Amino acid sequence: MFKIPELRKRILFTLALLAVYRIGCFITTPGVDRLKMNSLFGGDGQGMLSLFNFFSGGALEQMSIFALGIMPYISASIIFQLLGVVVPAVERKQKEGESGRRAINQWTRYLTMGISFIQGAFMATYLQNLSSSGDVAGLVTMESVWGFKLLTILSLTTGAVFIMWLGEQINDRGIGNGISLVIFSGIVARLPNALYTLYEQAIDDKTGAVGLSMYQLILLTVIVGVTIAFICFFEKAQRRIPIQHAKRMIGRDAFSDQASYLPLKLNTAGVIPPIFASSILMFPATIAGMFPDVSFLQSLQVALIPGDWRHILLYVGLIVFFCFFYTAVVFNPVDVADNLKKNQASIPGIRPGKSTAEYIDTALSRVTVVGAIYISLVCILPEILVTSFQVQFYFGGTALLIVVSVSLDTVRQIEDHLTNRHYDGFNAPTPNRPRLRKAA
Repeated sequence: MFKIPELRKRILFTLALLAVYRIGCFITTPGVDRLKMNSLFGGDGQGMLSLFNFFSGGALEQMSIFALGIMPYISASIIFQLLGVVVPAVERKQKEGESGRRAINQWTRYLTMGISFIQGAFMATYLQNLSSSGDVAGLVTMESVWGFKLLTILSLTTGAVFIMWLGEQINDRGIGNGISLVIFSGIVARLPNALYTLYEQAIDDKTGAVGLSMYQLILLTVIVGVTIAFICFFEKAQRRIPIQHAKRMIGRDAFSDQASYLPLKLNTAGVIPPIFASSILMFPATIAGMFPDVSFLQSLQVALIPGDWRHILLYVGLIVFFCFFYTAVVFNPVDVADNLKKNQASIPGIRPGKSTAEYIDTALSRVTVVGAIYISLVCILPEILVTSFQVQFYFGGTALLIVVSVSLDTVRQIEDHLTNRHYDGFNAPTPNRPRLRKAA
């Protein structure tokens, strides 16, 4: 793949931007003691701070300028996709083609800045409260309270917008999905430290207490391996609906195309449902952390800690909802049925038009049910592992789903570039192009 100049440039460009992102994760926000911030994550592997830290690629642990991560942009995207369903003006924009897409993208950028500003204000207040209450004395090194808050809001908002820009540049000039690759790089970068933590748990400590036994370690390795194979199988699984094309007359001869099919992916929504669900669950937990004196919010924060049955129930419910919602956004059975009708194609035994749309919608709903169950099972796996093995890292689940899915998608895009490069039909007209099969 490095022999093709265009593909090589795209890959190197993507790697360079991801390297910039990883460097930025270690640039600490001015006015914060990084070592004291890092101490907050010493013994809490299951709290909301660790969940924030997970999606920011370890940037929150360093209190980096990238501490908000890509979540503000994802949250803004969720809001506009929801508005596209309930607000006619946004829906019309979504149907205007390229110009409408550019307008919505611009609105999403503005909303990302607003969300980043609000989250930055909450983060600055939270850090100031920790430092002044004595829980982490000296965490904030600036004497001016308002000066620290304004500088923190500016730094975090700028960092979130810069990450959004990196993702868009990867989409336009790189390879793969930029937003997914940003999250992917954060997970992969933390893998060596996670493996070392697991190694420490598997050996005897100074007190003679045994962490993970050899049996548990082997079982955990098998679970991770089986989960990877499980994800690969379901990510490539399809429901293929056969398509029949009408005969075409060329001169006096009747010709028909080869048999084809309409592929319906088992997981049409990809990694979006668990990311969206985690983003939604972060909001109330963040607000609860800002107001430690409100008992209701503290009870809510406890209920949303990963591992709690209420968190699992809400998490699975949101995943199922977003599986159906995002599938409905990216796949419209009515448009597919209209395109089939325009191309003189049909599903055997199904009338073109409305009947075809209803048939595709039914098949898609059944496939999405299986896909939602699959994603839910994979995503609750880490909470089971944390509870059963006390593993201080999100093995399996969301992390593996993102890593494997993004890897498969990136490899597929690279293969598409290679296929387009070597396929004669994309480069130059071939004099001996094979004729269509003549109908009997």
